[in-house]
Amino acid sequence: MKTMAVSILLLVIGMLSIQFGATMAKHMFDTVHPATITMVRAGFGAFFLLACFRPWREPMQVGAWPKVIVYGGVLGIMNLVFYLALKRIPLGIAVALEFIGPLGVALIGSRRLIDLLWVFLAAVGIYLIAPIDGVNGALDPVGIALALAAGLCWGLYIIFGKRIGDVASTRQAAAWGMVVAALVVLPFGLYKMNAEVMASRDFWTRAIVVGVLSSAVPYTLEMIVLKRMDSKTFGTLMSIEPALAATMGLVFLHEVLSSTQILAMFAIVSACLGATLTAPTSKDVTLDGVG
Repeated sequence: MKTMAVSILLLVIGMLSIQFGATMAKHMFDTVHPATITMVRAGFGAFFLLACFRPWREPMQVGAWPKVIVYGGVLGIMNLVFYLALKRIPLGIAVALEFIGPLGVALIGSRRLIDLLWVFLAAVGIYLIAPIDGVNGALDPVGIALALAAGLCWGLYIIFGKRIGDVASTRQAAAWGMVVAALVVLPFGLYKMNAEVMASRDFWTRAIVVGVLSSAVPYTLEMIVLKRMDSKTFGTLMSIEPALAATMGLVFLHEVLSSTQILAMFAIVSACLGATLTAPTSKDVTLDGVG
């Protein structure tokens, strides 16, 4: 019981860390393009994982590199489009929409009637958020599309992550995958780079803090937790992340959500939570990797 309580605490700290990192990154968007922030964050994450795991000490299996490249490429694009979405829509909404990805993976191929309920709830949530027929038209449709694209990438990230597990260790996949992700976002970050801003000490101070909070802390804590907690419990707890993101957005970004937006988030979170709790043991899907 004590071990479980510690694991839950560590997971919550990890979720708070990554969302606080996102709020700090969003504060920087006025002077630095999201692509550049993504580049710095991915670069820091790659450096951290290489230093911790030293994946070159283990030989890679034959045929592993193509899967690592695809896996890392999806990870890089996911982070990029999520930050692009974050510039346009509130943090809580962006995180909630991104959860559509792992929800879709959890329901792929399902023939159970109960899963139709989770699909319906998710669809209701998207409808309430989307600016259709004047519903909640204040939200940027491009931002919504980008958040859904991030969710699609998250779903692919889970699928490719399972496949890469057959040919590479967790340490190799995490470290080399992040290196590929950093290389993928590098040209976008350089193209949008503001050399004058990046030359300042303030930028690098804040960028390093974003990297620590968004990569180093959550990666470390999640790896500790996943060794102690089953995937269903992990996925259930991760379902509260959109609510945490909305709270962080309110406190640190002053993003006040309307009652309709809150209802939409509740519908999406309920769909993710329901799919996780009712999933057969053999089809458990973890929800790590957000943002």
